[in-house]
Amino acid sequence: MAKLDKAIFAAGCFWGVQETFRTLPGVKKTTVGYTGGNVKNPTYEQVCTGRTGHAEAVEIEFDLNEISYAKLLSIFFKNHDPTQKNRQGPDVGSQYRSAIFFHSKKQEEEAEKAKAELEKSKKFQKPVVTEIVPASEFYPAEEYHQGYLKKRNIASCHF
Repeated sequence: MAKLDKAIFAAGCFWGVQETFRTLPGVKKTTVGYTGGNVKNPTYEQVCTGRTGHAEAVEIEFDLNEISYAKLLSIFFKNHDPTQKNRQGPDVGSQYRSAIFFHSKKQEEEAEKAKAELEKSKKFQKPVVTEIVPASEFYPAEEYHQGYLKKRNIASCHF
């Protein structure tokens, strides 16, 4: 029997983040959207201004019997630069921040542990600036953003 849980990660442009997680065994659904801000039902255009406080994020529905939250955290940290404050590659602004939005005390503890271990590893010369904050309202992005890279048969949007 499936034991479903949710995770929300922000790591730059949500198209690439969605593609990173979409096909993993145990991931049942991914949705791109906006979270962590102060505007109800924001649009892409509003979020792009950087004035809503939202991050472009991906909500991941996964089966704990098939993939652990710790494994998702590991993949999250390996697939972006967590030392960049409010930017990933050419994308600049608070909407592109590195953030983990936790749903439970257990997720918070696992995220803090993964971040601390990454810091301790000295993989990066700069400090890891990933925010670890409680999940708030998640607003799915407009339909044309959902599965954007898959719809266009593009493997990634990384430069």
